[in-house]
Amino acid sequence: MCCETEDDVVFTTQEPDGFVFTNSILDNYVLAAGTSSNLGERFTWGNADFGTPTNVTYELQSSVSGDFTDANVVSSTTSNEIAMTIGQMMSVATEAGLDADPDSPAPNTGSFSVRLRAYPGDTGSGTEAFTDAVVINVELLESTGTGEGGIMPATWGVVGSGYNDWGNAGPDGQFYTTSTADVFVAYVTLIDGAIKFRENNDWASNLGDDGADGTLEDGGADINVTAGTYKITLDVAGGTYMMEDFSWGVVGSGYNDWGNAGPDAKFYYDYTTDTFKVGVRLIDGLIKFRQNNEWVTDFGDVGADGTLDAGGDDIPVTAGHYNITLDFNNGVYTIESADVWGVVGSAYNNWGGDGPDFALTQVQPDVYVGDIVTLMDGAMKFRPNNDWATDYGDVGADGTLDAGGDDIVVTAGLYRVKMDVANGTYELNKIQ
Repeated sequence: MCCETEDDVVFTTQEPDGFVFTNSILDNYVLAAGTSSNLGERFTWGNADFGTPTNVTYELQSSVSGDFTDANVVSSTTSNEIAMTIGQMMSVATEAGLDADPDSPAPNTGSFSVRLRAYPGDTGSGTEAFTDAVVINVELLESTGTGEGGIMPATWGVVGSGYNDWGNAGPDGQFYTTSTADVFVAYVTLIDGAIKFRENNDWASNLGDDGADGTLEDGGADINVTAGTYKITLDVAGGTYMMEDFSWGVVGSGYNDWGNAGPDAKFYYDYTTDTFKVGVRLIDGLIKFRQNNEWVTDFGDVGADGTLDAGGDDIPVTAGHYNITLDFNNGVYTIESADVWGVVGSAYNNWGGDGPDFALTQVQPDVYVGDIVTLMDGAMKFRPNNDWATDYGDVGADGTLDAGGDDIVVTAGLYRVKMDVANGTYELNKIQ
């Protein structure tokens, strides 16, 4: 008499019943650029049972048209929830033709749809199931076009072998307006070389320094610089400029063994909020914020109340990925759990085998930057949180971001990196 063995058992998947969202949807979501990293909505659902013992992958999709012929993947998971940030909502709203410019004819209110796709395993082929579509009504908080305190990008920039290969490796380093007319400030990371200041990324109007005495001359001599991170103050009316070592970073047992395991995590300037921001992966431990990778000026937090206290207590942190913002105008800081996008690949860290990815920082909604990263001959991609749940490559090597796309081939050198998720583009500007 023969009996059925485990090898004879065949499982057949079936479409699940009752597969629906379980979270409540707001009547309207107000979206502001200054809170792009904050939670917009946390979508939750029950298990999709396909009638077979296998892992199930869930994919949150967005659609501008509403019929999902234009479906884009927001995120995917094998758990039962996906968080959609305000920045991600703003990205979809932009695709829908909305904007926050009060002078634009485009509306700042509208809607898009989301739904959940489920499928057995991780290949996405074969049986699949979808929730009903949910309409998300959004309102983009209209912008005045200026940053905090009226700060705006200036027409002046930093150009040179010390910054962007004299304009051959991306736009000039951006200056910003200040409270004083014709006085501008830039926060830039330089390499050994020379720089000048020019207007509108063009040589029609450029300033150098004859005699290296801190004075500006039209068409003057190149200004020699050494590698470092600087604050440059440009006084066009007064005909002078000043360069000073200037950087803020995260230091501590929660990041770099108090400086013994590499440089501090560098903050980037966000003119729209007049704050400094960094995307960073932390480990369990303590951190502080210090200037110029040294212990002359540092901030901690006495009382753990979110205030910046000069020389204050160490700040306890737990392992995870975070956006950290320093607001010196109000003397406060925030540490928020967030997706931190990074560069991974044979060109950087052996596809994650030789350490964490090169972290990028979100300086405006869905715009991530990082400089300066040293890449080797090889290939790279972008992924969040040092994990392969989501990644971007480039199909066709045309500078567009494609979910799960081809590896991006690079040659050895120093690069400035920019990833614009809202517009689906990226830049790799090789400066040396």
